[in-house]
Amino acid sequence: MHLQQRFNAFIKLGEFLSQFSNANIQKNDNVAHNDIFFEGFKHQLKLAEEHNGWFTKENLVFAINSWAKALTLINIETWLKPYQLQVKTPKQVAIIMAGNIPLVGFHDFISVLITGHNVLVKQSSNDKHLLPYLAKYLEYLEPEFKGKITFTEGKIKNFDAVIATGSNNTARYFEYYFKGKPSIIRNTRNSIAVLSGLESETDLKNLSEDIFRYYGLGCRNVSKLFVPKDYNFNTFFESIYHWHPIIEKAKYANNYDYNKAVYLMSEFDMLENGFLMIKEDLSYASPIATVFYEYYDNYEELTTRLDADNAYIQCIVSNGFSKNEITFGATQKPKLWDYADGIDSIKFLLEI
Repeated sequence: MHLQQRFNAFIKLGEFLSQFSNANIQKNDNVAHNDIFFEGFKHQLKLAEEHNGWFTKENLVFAINSWAKALTLINIETWLKPYQLQVKTPKQVAIIMAGNIPLVGFHDFISVLITGHNVLVKQSSNDKHLLPYLAKYLEYLEPEFKGKITFTEGKIKNFDAVIATGSNNTARYFEYYFKGKPSIIRNTRNSIAVLSGLESETDLKNLSEDIFRYYGLGCRNVSKLFVPKDYNFNTFFESIYHWHPIIEKAKYANNYDYNKAVYLMSEFDMLENGFLMIKEDLSYASPIATVFYEYYDNYEELTTRLDADNAYIQCIVSNGFSKNEITFGATQKPKLWDYADGIDSIKFLLEI
């Protein structure tokens, strides 16, 4: 299959997804093969929402919209311009996907296919409805994808390389099980925000998107704040208040109530506003409905600390703190060239 065929297929996939990228799904008669796939994908979205209580319609729409915007000609060309995409002998690349947010493994999936390899997918049971349907759509768009996409629910076998994502515990298992094979093994990471105290209300309002989107379940969600000594959290709480309806979600409310009870029984100091708790803590990983915070003295010491802890950090949200920082409100809007854990998966795939 020529590279341009693969490009065209993913661009058309983006056009297909764009129909489902807002709350009011609208059919576009100009989209390829809509007569076969449109109603079916609506049904898959419904199944995904029913199967996983965290996959609300709002979060499904957000994820679909992100991919619809990403899969355009200009974005794909910009993403792949630095590489020579010449794979003479396609390899079988296994992907073990997480299931914390909708289509979380989709970037790995398209990376394998667009570089010309074959993909063997083991999905999380939490996110199993959307990707197989989109794979069928790709095969219909470009019949040469048939035979290059395989899904399995059993043991991963007969593969040449692997990309696996999981917790710290499963990552250790992956490293042992896949030793001797080219691999990218991802474990638990969290995102942080470094505040100066000079942020505007708009900055903090945007930051709330980084905290609450997907209920904070993604590695790109901000789970910890670094704030200067004597930081006043009043403006922070005021700026994020528009997210208060999140407490109406039963699963989120249950986590909020449980974690609040634990903190109170343990006599931990914390601040809360009825839908979010903030607690001083050294850890980067905070429970659902909680954000940890830590004070810092100066940027230089904090930079040294974060450099040492780089393996635990996915994104740094700030304004003027780091050359690799992400602007407020943008953590869940990565570009195709924003690689998880900073590992260039396209480079990896071209070298196996």
